[in-house]
Amino acid sequence: MRRRLLALVCVSASLLTGCGVMSDSAAERRTVTVWLMQHSASQDFLDLFTEEFEREHETLDLDIRIQEWTGIGEKVQQALRGDDPDGPDVIEVGNTQVSAYAEGDGLLDLTLESMRDWGRDDWLPGLAEPGRWGSQQYGIPWYAANRVVVYRKDLFRAAGVTPPKTRDEWLETTERLDTGDTQGIYLAGQDWYTLAGFIWEEGGELATERDGVWRGALDSEAALRGMDFYRRLQRLGDGPVDADEEHPPQAGVFAEGRVAQIVAVPGLVRAIVQQNPGLEDKIGYFPVPGKEAGRPGAVFTGGSDLVVPAGTDAEDAAVEVVAALTGARWNTDLARTMNYVPNKASLAGSVAGEEGLRAMAAGAARGRATPATPRWSAVEADNPIKEYMTRVLTGADPGKEAERAARRITETLAFD
Repeated sequence: MRRRLLALVCVSASLLTGCGVMSDSAAERRTVTVWLMQHSASQDFLDLFTEEFEREHETLDLDIRIQEWTGIGEKVQQALRGDDPDGPDVIEVGNTQVSAYAEGDGLLDLTLESMRDWGRDDWLPGLAEPGRWGSQQYGIPWYAANRVVVYRKDLFRAAGVTPPKTRDEWLETTERLDTGDTQGIYLAGQDWYTLAGFIWEEGGELATERDGVWRGALDSEAALRGMDFYRRLQRLGDGPVDADEEHPPQAGVFAEGRVAQIVAVPGLVRAIVQQNPGLEDKIGYFPVPGKEAGRPGAVFTGGSDLVVPAGTDAEDAAVEVVAALTGARWNTDLARTMNYVPNKASLAGSVAGEEGLRAMAAGAARGRATPATPRWSAVEADNPIKEYMTRVLTGADPGKEAERAARRITETLAFD
C-alpha cells in the first residue's frame, strides 16, 4: 500500500545519476493490491480481468491476493490501521460488515463517485444500504445472493399445484403437499434469515434507530405478524424447532427425496444433486412469495461490497479498480460465472437464462440487509432471535417472547 512510485522523483539533472536512469513509463507505474475472498471469483475470471485491466491501464499493475473468511475481520482492521506497509488498496468485505469498518474513519468516502459515475440509485438495496454509514457511501456493491424457494417439480405436479404467487397461496399449496411421507416444506425452526424476510414483508424491523440509539423491534405488531407466518409455514413439515438450517444441513434432508420445498440459495442445489443425482431434472425455483401477486417477498440479501482504505496512497488507481469490477461488463461476467445476482436491478436480464438465477434476481430487487450498526455482529454471536423462534414454535406466548428478545437485542446494541 505504501509504495506508489518505483523511484523517487529527481528534482535536478545533477541528481539523476544518484537516482538511476529509467524510462518515464517505468517511473510512473504503480501497483494496486486487491484483497478478494476465497471462492468469490474463479481464477479464470481473475486472470482475464487482470489481463484486460492492465492492458487498458498501462501504468497500473494488479496484485490480487486471495483471503480466507476465517479471521478476516481483525486482518482488515489491522490493514485499515496501517499496520501492514504492504497492505491492500481495495478490499472485498461482506455487505453487512461495512459499518464496522467505516465507524473508525477507516474507509474512503466514495459517495461522489457513486452518485456521479456509478448509478447508485439502481444498486440492489440489500447491498447498497449496508454500504452506507451515515449519509456517505463507503461500500460499493459487487455481487449478491439471496434465498429462493427450491422445489420438486414432480411432487408439485402429483399434488396438482403450481408455484404460488402470494404468501396465502404458498400456505395453501404447502398444506396440499404435506401429506403421507412427504413434507410440504422443510423449514428449520431457527432459520432467522428467512424469518427476517417475513418480518420485513410485513413492514417490521429487527431493530430500529432513533437519535443514534438502536433498539430491538421484534415486539412490534408487524414483526409479530412475520413470526406468525413463519410459524404457520414451518408446521407444514418436520423441520427441527431447536436448530437452524445447517443442523442438519438442509441440502442433505432435501436429497433424501421426501421434501417438496426448502428456502435456500440456488447454489445449494449442487450439493443436493451430488448426494442424489436422480433429482437433477426434478428441481425448480421460484422467488419467495410476497403478500401481493406480482411482487416477490422481501428477503435477506447476502453478498460482498468493495471498499477502499482511507490510508491508501493509491487512491485514484484503487477507484479505477472498483469502477471496473463493479461496472456492467465485469459485474455481469462475474454473475454468469459464479451464479450470482448482478449489483443492479437493470442487469438482472443478464442471468435470465437460468431458472435459479432468474428467481434469485427477482427476489433480490426486494432484498434487505441486517441493521446497519457495527454492533449487529455481537447480536448474531449471541443471537436471541434463534431462542425466540424456538420458544414460539414450542408454544410460548409470542408477545412476551418477542419483548424478551427485543430487550436483549437493545442491551447488546447499547453495549460499548
